[in-house]
Amino acid sequence: MIIETTKCYKKLLVISLITILFSFAGCSDTPSGEDPNEMVLHHVLYTKVPSLDPGNIRDVYSMMVCSQIFENLYQYHFLKRPYELVPLLAEAMPQVSSDLLTYTVKIKKWVYFQDDLCFSGGKGRELKAADFVFAYKRIANIKYLSQNWSGLDGKIIGLNEFREYTKTFSKIEDVDYSRAVEGLQTPDDYTLIIKLKKPWPQLTYMMEDIAFSPIAKEAVDFYGKDITSHPIGTGPYKLKTWRRGSYIELVRNPGFRGELYPNEGEPGDAEAGYLDDAGKRMPFADKVVWAIIEEYQPAWFLFLQGKTDASPIPKDNYGEAITENRELTPKMKQLGIHLETFSDPSTFWLGFNMQDPVLGKNKALRQAISYSIDREKFIEIFFNGRDIVAHGIVPPLLDSYDPNIKEKGFARYDLEQAKSLLQEAEKFYGGKLPTLKMAIPGTDTFGHQLGEFLRRSINATGIEVEVEYMDWPTYLQKMNTRSVQMFCSGTSASTPDAQDFLSLFYTKYWAPGSNSFNYSNPEFDKLYERIEVMSESPERCELYRQMEIMVLEDCPAAFLNHRVAYALHHDWYKNYKPHAFAYGLSKYRRVDLAQRAAYKELLKQVK
Repeated sequence: MIIETTKCYKKLLVISLITILFSFAGCSDTPSGEDPNEMVLHHVLYTKVPSLDPGNIRDVYSMMVCSQIFENLYQYHFLKRPYELVPLLAEAMPQVSSDLLTYTVKIKKWVYFQDDLCFSGGKGRELKAADFVFAYKRIANIKYLSQNWSGLDGKIIGLNEFREYTKTFSKIEDVDYSRAVEGLQTPDDYTLIIKLKKPWPQLTYMMEDIAFSPIAKEAVDFYGKDITSHPIGTGPYKLKTWRRGSYIELVRNPGFRGELYPNEGEPGDAEAGYLDDAGKRMPFADKVVWAIIEEYQPAWFLFLQGKTDASPIPKDNYGEAITENRELTPKMKQLGIHLETFSDPSTFWLGFNMQDPVLGKNKALRQAISYSIDREKFIEIFFNGRDIVAHGIVPPLLDSYDPNIKEKGFARYDLEQAKSLLQEAEKFYGGKLPTLKMAIPGTDTFGHQLGEFLRRSINATGIEVEVEYMDWPTYLQKMNTRSVQMFCSGTSASTPDAQDFLSLFYTKYWAPGSNSFNYSNPEFDKLYERIEVMSESPERCELYRQMEIMVLEDCPAAFLNHRVAYALHHDWYKNYKPHAFAYGLSKYRRVDLAQRAAYKELLKQVK
């Protein structure tokens, strides 16, 4: 897969190593009485969704659902590779001033928010440029406590001053959003002007991030704190039912303006059937249903029974689906199941809280833990040897990846070196180290197996570790309040720019921002502030690599693996082309109802 070497903004979605990599827990209820003539997409979410308010989400699960309901100015082309941004709510790509400080975007007309009681007469009103301004100001409101503020901090003229103004109020609803911000202007209802303090090449890519999508003030005022359960967007689907811990059901938005399936892609797309629906109006499906399943067995069983359309391949069933030659087994082929593989721009790690009094100042201790982990064995046990050892932060899929990073030895397994470093660590500490605590975001079998593997690896050096297993919302709360000592986590890039990976270590982005390590290095910060205003160039790429080495030498994490995705889908599930960065893909998907109905008979024939 080739990736376009353009820049983009979005902060990486900090996601659980366990939950994103196939951790399932018990089967849940789903909507009953499904009309066989309705086209319904059946998906699985591998953990509970904490919120459907886009302004304050960063986890991948909330993003997946919100991206079907909300839209932003731009989106990635569904089929083209290299990846390309194209207009969505915008009429065209932004006009940028010669000094790179002013962006002007024309907004499409005849775009409407979905019908809802929050609007006069229950009829959704037309989208205006002011809805984007409100969304940005809302994120800036310090009382809102948005995880996304770090993305706007210090960039737009007057927005930081607006944030200071919000500090004067005791209640979030008392803030006057009509207060002018110089850098956010709407000369008319269909024109948005953003003025920057300094060049920000990634701004256009922020305009693709669902977290910065337009919000109707009427919805926020009407629902108050309950807005997290009442998403009101302009997208192809709207929320019908959300039974927390059970399922989420979206239905077609009858007020959606419609969008045409792309009529061009990359070589091979026509032969693969990805252009069969070219020019047709989307969305195709009437409903999208996510069953929330946090254990592997029920999820895998549902897929094989034809109850869900697509599935990853859990480690314990890899041999059932894939041969030694990395092809589908005969049984999978007989069932009409297809395999899609692609390199995912992701990195996963065991992270250290650099503000922890035991770990934070004891580099030898952190290095001892890193050397104690056999990454090759880890990948073989948990991912059937599919993934790639993470020798650094940046995944191989991105252009700024350093092909010589392996030679630098940061991910080497060396138990003797780990034991030697432990002696140094205890000398620094002044005696025997206390038991360390490791947070694992998963209470299922996979989570426990992973926690036990890491605990035993570290214990082999003589370091005692206690594992704390948490559900996803609890884990996020602990991370955001800097209440963990060690933690298993990771990132999957939402843009093709490695700057997002480096932003995880910028001091200003400490938790609840993206810097969950609470890492701080003044020299790194200086370089980060240089590269964030630079356009793509060999010089910037070289600075990226210098910054990566700087972080690796400080060891705020033991980097583990880069994911290689193996995904299965049924023959009836059409337009299932893997995409490394987009989440709002349900509108492109289509189901052949006759093929789905015939699967029951096919299942009887295949042993």
